[in-house]
Amino acid sequence: MSAAPERWSWVDLRLVPAAATVWAGTLAAPALRPALLGGIALAAAGAAAALVRWRRSTAAVVCLGVLAALAVTAATAAVRAGAREASPLHALAEDRRTVLVELELDGDPQRIGGAGPPRVVVDATATAVEDGGTRTRLDDAVILFAPAEEWLGLLPGQPVRVRVAAAPAPAADGLVARLSARAPPTPLGSPPWVQRVAGDLRDGLSAAAARVLDARAGGLLPGLVVGDTRAMDPVLVEDFRRAGLAHLTAVSGANVAIVLTGVLAPLRRRATDRRVQALVAAAALVGFVLLARPTASVVRAAAMGAVTLLALATGRSRAALPALAASVVVLVLIDPGLARDAGFALSVAATAAIVLLAPGWSRRLRGRGWAPALADAVAVAAAAGVATAPLIAGLSGLVSLASLPANLLAAPAVPPATILGLLAALVAVAVPPLADALVWLAGWPVRWLVLVAERAAALPDGATGWPAGTRGALLLTVLVLVLAWLLWRFARLRPLALAALVGLVVVGWPVRQLTRGWPPDRTVVVACDVGQGDALVVPTGPGQGVLVDAGPEVGPVDRCLDRLGIDTLPLVLLSHLDADHAGGLAGAFSGRTVGVVATGTLAPDDDRAERLAEATRRAGGTRAVLVPGDDRTVGGARVEVLAPPAEIATAAVEPNDLSLVVRMTAQGVRVLLPGDLGGQAQARLVTRGADLRADVLKVPHHGSADADRGFLAATGARVALLSVGADNPYGHPTARVLSWLAREGMRVHRTDAEGDLAVAGSAGNWGVATRGRDAGAQAATSAPDGTPPPAPVGGPRVQRRRHPRVTPCRCGRSTPRTDVTPARRGRRGGAPALPRGGRGARRGARAPPRGGAARAPRAGAPGGAAGRRPGAVAVRRAPPGGRHRRA
Repeated sequence: MSAAPERWSWVDLRLVPAAATVWAGTLAAPALRPALLGGIALAAAGAAAALVRWRRSTAAVVCLGVLAALAVTAATAAVRAGAREASPLHALAEDRRTVLVELELDGDPQRIGGAGPPRVVVDATATAVEDGGTRTRLDDAVILFAPAEEWLGLLPGQPVRVRVAAAPAPAADGLVARLSARAPPTPLGSPPWVQRVAGDLRDGLSAAAARVLDARAGGLLPGLVVGDTRAMDPVLVEDFRRAGLAHLTAVSGANVAIVLTGVLAPLRRRATDRRVQALVAAAALVGFVLLARPTASVVRAAAMGAVTLLALATGRSRAALPALAASVVVLVLIDPGLARDAGFALSVAATAAIVLLAPGWSRRLRGRGWAPALADAVAVAAAAGVATAPLIAGLSGLVSLASLPANLLAAPAVPPATILGLLAALVAVAVPPLADALVWLAGWPVRWLVLVAERAAALPDGATGWPAGTRGALLLTVLVLVLAWLLWRFARLRPLALAALVGLVVVGWPVRQLTRGWPPDRTVVVACDVGQGDALVVPTGPGQGVLVDAGPEVGPVDRCLDRLGIDTLPLVLLSHLDADHAGGLAGAFSGRTVGVVATGTLAPDDDRAERLAEATRRAGGTRAVLVPGDDRTVGGARVEVLAPPAEIATAAVEPNDLSLVVRMTAQGVRVLLPGDLGGQAQARLVTRGADLRADVLKVPHHGSADADRGFLAATGARVALLSVGADNPYGHPTARVLSWLAREGMRVHRTDAEGDLAVAGSAGNWGVATRGRDAGAQAATSAPDGTPPPAPVGGPRVQRRRHPRVTPCRCGRSTPRTDVTPARRGRRGGAPALPRGGRGARRGARAPPRGGAARAPRAGAPGGAAGRRPGAVAVRRAPPGGRHRRA
């Protein structure tokens, strides 16, 4: 960036309308028929031809560009749509046939979450299909879901033959079909030599990083340099996301700009001819793209990085903006899927902000005495952050307040780590000792990045919830624009805004931490909002708690334990090993002392047991298997094991039916935790005469229709906790189960609507407090075949409770009324009273509480109304540091 102030400048926006037309047209094309698209293309071409003959002013040139862009976009979309509908694979997918296909992988298989064994997803090109003895050659874009162990390690360009189940893909995805592997792949040859060399270099860098650096830094370095995140700690990935540093864990335009700067710097010092510089830069760019894999995201990053380097090197945004617009046109026409790619939108927004805003902001900072390097770093980070914040908020439901300072702190470490890591990759195969030395040097800046991400992610309120979806993005955009205009138009507001910001940080933020009020005092159990999965915590002492299941992702359970101040897990119970219950185990173990990790008796062919044992060993814990009749005491909590019997654990039994069923009693309140036990297994447990009585029931299998009403009735619970993901693709909880729970007189609390749920109090005086949902905290859910669910329309609901209120549950009353405070107009909390008939019908069959006489009725004024509304149980605020206080 040039430090000299410009008297005036202008921006060349002539290609921007054409780029916007291509982008918008590509988004709209899947909703139109090929014939209509062809008609639009002809009409736009005719209008463009007429405009050429009319006049040639600047406005006419811009309009001509828009019409030409529309014609080309509609024509290419019509051709693609026609080819898609004519493909034999498309017809087979519509019929959901199982066929034999030949594929060529377009990228590396990537692990995905979901229930069941680990799976991968990979983009591929179908080159042939065989059905009924007929082989047809193809050239169709598909996406493949497959078992991880059979596909991990295959390189891009690898041709394979595999039997798949074909399913239709939405036209908007630009795919002909979605395929799910039904057999192991059969290689049909070797990948191209270029991919083999790139794979060897990537593996060499990963091996050197694993030899020299600790696990976290060693996993980050390959991800930072070439986008290889295979060995990256999933908890660290979540930390980078929370800190607003996720772009560092994948190849982005910044990587490309750093590489090109490093290559061109010595040539510029020697005043090498610009044509030579251009050739060297092009060769370096191609080599880096091959090393990082020429996927759509890497090609996008290469284009955006080249445009950014052009702006920063020349200081001429007039040249960079047309280059950016031209890049958008070319990339979207070649790969229409980029029009719907969130990463592409973020890259374009960040690049546009850097080339338009960063130079001017940097000049102003330098004019106020800032050092040039610091001014450039602050200007680039601020410009990119402001431009992408609305998009990130709309996509994730999060606004990261720590993002800007975290990016400023991380910026000095990224270039040396990238350059040293890239050099290490190039020499790793030929000279491993030299690669180790380079990795050791790169380790210092990489460890700094790890430290910044960890501290920024751990900062309370560093990332705050925001309404997701289009409305949230537009709202934040309007707020940013209005605030920027006010500060620019009224100079007197700037000191006031600065004072308000300082006051918010110095006074408001500490006060918020002291008055957060979570968790409530005398907490018995907390159902964490982890999305479509289970994770429950029973506090057993200061900083200690029993964890029952860990949810599907590492981030939500880690944050839930942090909110509860839990740093020691003396006992971890896993109901079963499906991903929605054990996928977040690494997040629960991270930075905490782990004692015993226990399951029920697993099926003999469950190979996930070995991985669990290894994870437990790395965390410093010990494995245990619990059987019915086992009774343990952890702190003030009692754990009674009710199922499964060891003799039923065979390969033929469904994993859900081998769920560990326990009843935990803390402070006199009994909580039944049945995992994902299916309806038949629930009925067998009732028939066996197991004592299922409890005060609180964690609803089995997230409210699935596979349930037994007799099991629900046998618990005699007054409160049901439902751990379920918002807008999950399974339809959980089902209306039938909700109806059964209501008829059994249970008050239902759901994590998808109320966030973390805490049962607090003691026997005879307990209730439920809800924390409220954090927008963006929802863990991703997947369909059974691993496909991601559709995005919720309008974004997830947001419900925030700054002061959680405990809704009392008076379990000793003899009146047939609801035992939880009803909803009140205009206020949060509570719910409509349940029908009296349902409650009255089951009161007579209800067993008394165990181990004591009937509770005395609540004292009240003589002659008072029996159904008088109880007051709220007092909630003490958590002390600083988030630890529990115990009486």
